Order: sequence, then structure tokens, then C-alpha cells
Amino acid sequence: MEPSWGPSLSLHPSQGVSLGDNVTLRCHLPRRLAARVWLYREGRWSYAKRKKKEQDVAEFSFVSTLREHAGRYRCQYRVSESAEVSVKSDPVELVLTDVRYPPSSISLHPEQHVGTGTNVTIRCWNKDYGATFFLHKDGSSDPIKHQDSSGGDTATFTLFGVTPADSGTYRCSYRLWRYAFLSSPLGDSVMLEVTPTAAPPGAEEQSRANLVMALVRGFVAALVFGLGVFFVIDARSLWIRRDDNCGEQV
Repeated sequence: MEPSWGPSLSLHPSQGVSLGDNVTLRCHLPRRLAARVWLYREGRWSYAKRKKKEQDVAEFSFVSTLREHAGRYRCQYRVSESAEVSVKSDPVELVLTDVRYPPSSISLHPEQHVGTGTNVTIRCWNKDYGATFFLHKDGSSDPIKHQDSSGGDTATFTLFGVTPADSGTYRCSYRLWRYAFLSSPLGDSVMLEVTPTAAPPGAEEQSRANLVMALVRGFVAALVFGLGVFFVIDARSLWIRRDDNCGEQV
């Protein structure tokens, strides 16, 4: 039987962890419990900790991380003196940067300054390693795009119809296919600056003229309709009066 609430798992620090750094995974319980907590690494091994006193978090720390620590983790708990075991948490990924991987190269086309609505291509490549490339934008905590390399060494990212919000500094990293949780350091950067496209000369005056014309046309249409209604009513009244006069003469 499972407890109704599962745990959650968090990573500290959550990004930018290199081989040899210290890292802590925290399994957060739904409430303060005396429980046995397990940390699972997908496809490999697990750790267990027993919390004798009531606590709402269990910590698992790696001092001086190694390559084998990289991977996808979940946690689970069992309340002490109970057979109830919780569901596993959602996974978190511990990605370790290996500074021995040479950084990838990057290019931008069109270069640097573009107008709103332009399609921009960012190309990343390395030295012919089969890899998945990740596109990073400064200020974003996670990669904004990822793509498997084509031909083993290149990935092409297209930003369609860019706006000023796409302005910023971009970099690439990659992870080899056989080591999915080991990353290269971030490579060199390119700067994209998107400027609002200026309206063509006279566009504002033309827009105003179009608005005035639309108003005039609406007024004329309303006037014609009103006159038409007036003439119909007037003709009907005249016809009724003629019928009345004919009746009196008879």
C-alpha cells in the first residue's frame, strides 16, 4: 500500500556542476515523518537513509563527484514501522561538466544585428564526436534547445521570426551519446541583437488617411441608408393619403 503523497527531489547546486565538485540531492517528504528514504540512480544502484526522528527532508551528498555519479535520480520513502512505501519522485538529472572535453564552436547567420521577423541560424560543431548539442542563452537556467548532431559533428538551430526578446548571448555545449550525463564546458559565445523593424516612410500618415477614409465611407453609407428610409416612409405616407382621398370621393 502506498502513502497518498509522494516525495520530491531537488539538486543543489542545480546546474554548473563539474567533476570533482560537491553536490547534494534532497528528498523532500510531504510532511515531517520518521521514515526510511531511498535514493535511486536509474539503471545502477541505490542509497538508503533511515530517519529515526521526524524530518521533512533527507539529504544525500557526494563529496568530489566522479563520472559514475552522473545520471538520473529518483527518491522514495517508507514510513517507519509500516509496510507502506511511497511512489517514486519525479526524476532529476545530475549532469557533470568534464573539462577534458574540448568546447564546441559556434557561428551565427545573419551576423549579430537583425530586424524583427528575421530567421536566424545558429550552428554548433565539435571535432567529429557523435553527440547531442545544447543551445544555451545567458540568463536562462536550462538549455533552450537541443539537437542530435548531423553527420556526427554539427547541429543547426533556427530561430524563426525573431523579436527583441530573442536578443542575447548564445553558447553551445554537447554530451557524447555514450555518456549522456557528462557535458562539455560551454564554448565561445555569439551575440544576437534584434532591433524593431522601422515602419516605412509615410506609413503613419497613410494609416491615418486610411482611417479618415473609412470614417467618411461609414458616414456616407449611414447617410444614404437614412435618406433611403426617409423616402420610403414619405412615399408610403403619400400613398396612404391618396387612398384616403379616393375613398372620400367615392
